[in-house]
Amino acid sequence: MRSRYSAFVLDEREYLLATWHPDTRPACIEPPEPGLQWLGLTVRRTSMTGPDRGLVDFVARSKLGGRAHRLEEVSDFAREGGRWYYVKALDEGA
Repeated sequence: MRSRYSAFVLDEREYLLATWHPDTRPACIEPPEPGLQWLGLTVRRTSMTGPDRGLVDFVARSKLGGRAHRLEEVSDFAREGGRWYYVKALDEGA
């Protein structure tokens, strides 16, 4: 999760796609809006849901046009071939 956050900060879209599970990966990722500033990441909780499956509950803070924003998400990750891949954001309460 931390490496993907860093990739968002640095606009490393190729890395984001490479670490996105092929079953849910989009064809491309749009560039960030001009002026977007990432301010920080807080990982609130991690848990293993199986031998090769895990959840990350996080908050990512950003600022755009003088307004602060928070992205709160529980992300599903899967390990394949020893590498972790982002699968999807889970619905609230999942």
